[in-house]
Amino acid sequence: MYSKRLERETAYDLFSKGVRFLDEGHPHQAAMVLSMAKLIEPDKGSIRSALGRALFMTGRMARARREFAKAVDINPSDDWAHFALALACERTGERARALGHVKLAMAMRPGIEHYERALRRLAG
Repeated sequence: MYSKRLERETAYDLFSKGVRFLDEGHPHQAAMVLSMAKLIEPDKGSIRSALGRALFMTGRMARARREFAKAVDINPSDDWAHFALALACERTGERARALGHVKLAMAMRPGIEHYERALRRLAG
């Protein structure tokens, strides 16, 4: 049944459904659906970032950190993925790593207030 479902729904279908779950405040359901999308398209940064967000929202910080790190590996110019990785690193006690990623996010996209707040918090 599980493999048949994967055959019927594309990674994009699952990604879209997962993002809808996130937008509607259902991160657990989003994590399940996005995990299926990741099985189909493991090298898609947008899927990894959305899955990381769902995991972060459900309190699974170490797993969220791994997904954000993979998103950064896939697309090193994704400022939001660097920022999200910084937050996950901060929550898992990796402050120096967090500081490095928030600085990268700010260098890529200066003037973003929540990036600046995170930098002040981490540098302080």
